[in-house]
Amino acid sequence: MAVIFAMAGSAIGLGNIWRFPYILGEHGGSAFLIVYIAATLLLSLPVFVAEVTIGRRSRRSAYGAMAALESGRRWKIAGALSVFIPLFILCYYSVIGGWSLDFLFKSVTNQFIRQTSEEVTGLFGSFITSTWEPIIMHLAFLAICTAIIAKGVKSGIEKFSKYTIPVLFVLIVVMIVYSATLPGSMDGFRYLLDPDFSQLDAKTFVYALGQSFYSMSLGMGAIVTYGSYVKKKENIVATSVGTAISDMLFAILAGMAIMPAVFAAGMEPGAGPGLVFCSVPYIFSTMGAISPILSSLVAVLFFVAILAAAATSCISLQEVGVSYFVEHRGMTRKKAAWLLFAICGSLGVVCSLSFGPLSGVTLVGKNIFDLFDWFASNVLLLTLGFIVAVFVGFVMKKEDVKDEITNGGTNRATGWIFEVVYFLIKWVAPIGILGIFVTNFLI
Repeated sequence: MAVIFAMAGSAIGLGNIWRFPYILGEHGGSAFLIVYIAATLLLSLPVFVAEVTIGRRSRRSAYGAMAALESGRRWKIAGALSVFIPLFILCYYSVIGGWSLDFLFKSVTNQFIRQTSEEVTGLFGSFITSTWEPIIMHLAFLAICTAIIAKGVKSGIEKFSKYTIPVLFVLIVVMIVYSATLPGSMDGFRYLLDPDFSQLDAKTFVYALGQSFYSMSLGMGAIVTYGSYVKKKENIVATSVGTAISDMLFAILAGMAIMPAVFAAGMEPGAGPGLVFCSVPYIFSTMGAISPILSSLVAVLFFVAILAAAATSCISLQEVGVSYFVEHRGMTRKKAAWLLFAICGSLGVVCSLSFGPLSGVTLVGKNIFDLFDWFASNVLLLTLGFIVAVFVGFVMKKEDVKDEITNGGTNRATGWIFEVVYFLIKWVAPIGILGIFVTNFLI
């Protein structure tokens, strides 16, 4: 059961709180939300089941899982890709974690109280465009995650995830209730709940699937690795459905907490990666006019929660690389964890500087940070997700897949349930992913 919490912790993370609201704001609001839900249920959920199936069947981490089930150089390459992708994401993801850590300190020192929306936005802008402060926070955050993961899955990741997930849900609900009281907040709720299908375009589908994969930690090797720890008695389908629904619910709740505040503050919903760090402090600023003590308390709790969300996902990303170095290079967990800290921390410094001294360095109109994020979400994750679906649907024996999904025919996933899940994995997921992947380069 503890590993199930670890998988949920991997899926429910900063991608829901930080990334989902601003991607939704940039690509159609509630119309995007509908596409996102459909993409999660029809494409991401089958891939999640497939990744857990590979992990549990092989009892290997992401690097060696497919090669253990089917020999061939191409599956070793796929394994190498599953190690590279999460570490690539970790390089810039830990920068966001550093932002969360800094804003926790700002909330402790009451820097949000009685500030205008412009002042709050300026507070974030001055922070990310500076040189040393965001770098220090990025490295501090990554060091915290490294220390946790060095303890091992059982003593570190599982315990950490078990207690943080319920706290995250409670705090987001509190934020929704208060956001609803802000003048102008109803426009934000309408933006989320009243779909305008004229906003739909090819980008909506591309970014919806990319966000779904990103949020559920698919195509990163993380779920395959966690799947290798899942006991044979666990119901893969039930676990996957529960994780997908929890992940979607949390993303929607995060949107309902943040978007009303965005409209109440007169901000643009498509303001980009800093949206949550501008809109949420505005909530605490208005709350401070009512009760400074309450404002400070809720602000601290929120940024503790968002820091925990960042850490759970960061830990799952790093775990893939750590498992590789432990299993295939003979390193101890501690040495592997700190080696990855050095590598990803260094590249993260470059991503951090892309908002400051290196802001003028761009490629295809994107700075270094945005380029990392786009390439990971819209290219790398979809590529590995497609490979996973094809592997389970066409390479693994159907009997072996059925044996894993139905626990040897002992759970409720037998019969028509298995056939539906298998059809989604074999046909719907790869065709859908391929179509959206190609569209990504045509828009």
